[in-house]
Amino acid sequence: MTRQILSYGRWPSPITAEHVAAAGRKFTDLCVDPAAPDTLYWIESLPQEAGRNTIMRQQPGAAAAALLPAPYSARAAVHEYGGGAFTVQDGVVWFVNAVDQAIHRRDANGTIVRITAADAVMRFADLQYDQRRARLLCVAETPRTDMEPQAAIVAVTDNGSVQTIATGHDFYASPRLAPQGDRLVWLAWNHPHMPWDQTELWQAGIDAQGRIGAPVLLHAGERESLFGPFFAPDGRLHVVSDADNWWNIHRQADDGSLQQLTREQAEFGLPQWVFGQKTCTFDANGDLFALSTANGLWRFGRVNGSDGSYVPLALDATHLEQLVATASGLALVMADAATPKRIVRLALDACGAPHTEVLRAGAGLPATAIVSRPEPMAYPTADGDTAHALFYAPASDIATAPADERPPLLIKCHGGPTGATSSALDARIQYWISRGYAVLDVNYRGSTGYGRAYRNKLLGAWGVADVADCVHGVAHLQAEDRIDAQRVLISGSSAGGYTVLCVLTFTDLAAAGASYYGIGDLRALLASTHKFESRYLQRLIGADQAEFDARSPLKNADRLACPVLFLQGLRDRVVPPDQATAMVAALRTRGVPVAHVTYAEEGHGFRDAVNIRHAIDTERRFYACLLGPAGRAVEVNSLSQEL
Repeated sequence: MTRQILSYGRWPSPITAEHVAAAGRKFTDLCVDPAAPDTLYWIESLPQEAGRNTIMRQQPGAAAAALLPAPYSARAAVHEYGGGAFTVQDGVVWFVNAVDQAIHRRDANGTIVRITAADAVMRFADLQYDQRRARLLCVAETPRTDMEPQAAIVAVTDNGSVQTIATGHDFYASPRLAPQGDRLVWLAWNHPHMPWDQTELWQAGIDAQGRIGAPVLLHAGERESLFGPFFAPDGRLHVVSDADNWWNIHRQADDGSLQQLTREQAEFGLPQWVFGQKTCTFDANGDLFALSTANGLWRFGRVNGSDGSYVPLALDATHLEQLVATASGLALVMADAATPKRIVRLALDACGAPHTEVLRAGAGLPATAIVSRPEPMAYPTADGDTAHALFYAPASDIATAPADERPPLLIKCHGGPTGATSSALDARIQYWISRGYAVLDVNYRGSTGYGRAYRNKLLGAWGVADVADCVHGVAHLQAEDRIDAQRVLISGSSAGGYTVLCVLTFTDLAAAGASYYGIGDLRALLASTHKFESRYLQRLIGADQAEFDARSPLKNADRLACPVLFLQGLRDRVVPPDQATAMVAALRTRGVPVAHVTYAEEGHGFRDAVNIRHAIDTERRFYACLLGPAGRAVEVNSLSQEL
């Protein structure tokens, strides 16, 4: 097939906003029913139903079935980000309903009843079921007038009574019951730390009558983050710790101390933005399997219980998550740059090689689309340091560019900022790639997946180190003659939206940018954000209030002169809508071309397919206003205030 010769950025593409919206369907909270351990359950988001979350069940030999009719939606709101919104036992499902944050029970016959008080009197997450005592064990958060919500580990009975097990810490996570039912462990931490900074491991004994004893501290290392406690079948406690810089697997010794098991320069843990993440499990034979990430790519492997060696097992995927054990093997969510996330059963043959069976797949791209695969990059940045990114080159079988032309670059800034890019198929990235854009998905200093030392490089340096890593990433690509450095655009959401605004304010790197629910005024955010992140800014910026203003795009709006697109949900409680409103007003006063698009029913992150479609098409039209026919950035004097 002969390809048209067209300027980069103007290629026709088979990937539409519809494909991007369909890719908003996600699979989370994969788990099994202990009474039927080959039956899988998960939460599946439905962008076509305004982002409602249903619970799916996959029984052996049967099609996946949705268990929650509208308007029920399984979504927890503890820490605002939620996670761990359901659990199951004997075919009975307990879930947190989004609209009232109450726990509901779905019986095996399909009947649904509410069992705790409605209207967010108490919010719940990370649900676990204690079958012996017919109760739920979970994290609870109680709102208090003019005070931060109070956190606790609680037990909830089916009549709705709530017993407090542990309180006094600012935050709790990961309540996990030992297989013998004789003890409960959990993680806890306090302000000003985030869970990837410093956490503690606690335990409470449970007697034969089911009474839960006083909490006892098991482990609390200074500047040590613990993740995902889990038990071996014999009751031996395991937990992931970054005591040696990397999130490695540890286990409890006979004297109660934690001993390091794996010694990989890779991460077996994740930043605990949400509850219910799973990277390690024991299978039915008692063998330990785990997921790990290094250099932006994930691996699956077996851990030798004797010497801690980690033996990777080849899977046709570079992104892995939600590892659980079933009666006949394992299950997980996997993806790569060309294949959407899919839920698979995994079994090992007689030689130990893994074999997978796809149970449920996300929405893919049209068969005619050519997918660009990510290239892991490490490049020099400020002060002789190193930053990381995934680079995507333009790809199409419809068009090609003139030989003397280089593609425009779209920089992508992930959220968090303690997060990471993903190598899974991202329809949003491929949307741009197929139109002739190159994409640099930056894992700026502060990102996870590269060890604690790299993660800590953003402490005190947010708005500086991440910005420098974007600037030096462009310089690196320019030196390799892979992009047109005069046609750089930048896009990001949440904390990534803040990086976008900082790049546009404090550098001349980009011709324009799109801020999805980004931060413009750090001091205003400090005064209005939710409990989970209320001390986070002080670790990322410092204690000097003058520095907050120095790094706030709003306070330096006179330095921002290029066009900006703001997209904002009006129900956002993490980054309130007034952040975008204030930036828009400041820029319009100075005559800077601005587009401001709001979505009345969206919160932090867009879930409704209609809005997802509209947002990315709006971003495309916005950039199209800025790039001239020859592909050079042009002066824009009459950009519409609303797209």
